[in-house]
Amino acid sequence: MQRPDGDRYVKDSTWATVPAILLGLSAMFLLVFQQYLIGYFLLACGLFVAWLCDFTTLSEGLLPDLTSVGSGLIILSLSDLAADLSDLGMVRFTVVLSGAVLVPYVLTRWVFKREPIAFPWGDWHWNRAQWSYLAAVVMIGYLLLPWYFLSTGVYLNWPAVHSPGEVARLFVGVNAVGIWDELFFICTVFALYRRHFKLWQANLLQAMIFVSFLWELGYQSWGPLLTIPFALIQGAIFQLTKNLRYVITVHLLFDLVVFLVLIHGHNPYWPHPFVTVP
Repeated sequence: MQRPDGDRYVKDSTWATVPAILLGLSAMFLLVFQQYLIGYFLLACGLFVAWLCDFTTLSEGLLPDLTSVGSGLIILSLSDLAADLSDLGMVRFTVVLSGAVLVPYVLTRWVFKREPIAFPWGDWHWNRAQWSYLAAVVMIGYLLLPWYFLSTGVYLNWPAVHSPGEVARLFVGVNAVGIWDELFFICTVFALYRRHFKLWQANLLQAMIFVSFLWELGYQSWGPLLTIPFALIQGAIFQLTKNLRYVITVHLLFDLVVFLVLIHGHNPYWPHPFVTVP
């Protein structure tokens, strides 16, 4: 049933969310638990159920869109995604993360001949609420992130940085991954899910994959209490603004605080601006 309000999901069917839930569970087993046989089995089951949904007209075009998402998950599962600032590690990250964005794009546009995945760059004309939110992101990150990283010790999931060259590599790596997060989880996974599901459904489903990746990257311990709201808010902001530039700015401001906290964690005697250091 097409909706007059512009929502792009096709039918009101709870069953059609089942294959996407299976893909989210597969991401958890592939990226969090690293149980690859279970993860690939769940992914295959998700694609099979997506085919059933399309075949029984519970959905329309769900299989090709979930196949595109699944291709990205498979690519991510092929490499260790723990933070690595070595030459080989940065090359590996570049190849794997680039492939996870490019392959779904190619599949969607040229193989399945669906509407292409879009990256709406947007502009800098933001309203007062948007600028206020940017300030809030910096303040929330400034207060929460030092306590989270240092009290749990998860900063040790990132390589130690001491020299100027290592600090520069960390800065490039943190920001590059932050930009990629929005290209894949928001512009690809979330946008493909929005072709079939309501906003809240698509947002929860993309967050399952987003948070699984961040866990393997290093946001462990009680990190999901931070990363789950972050993933949901990023999806909601993108839905509201359709402005990739803005969601990337939000993410990079958050990551700027992460970068500074990681430097302090590995160099506790260096001067730092934080007031919530445990």
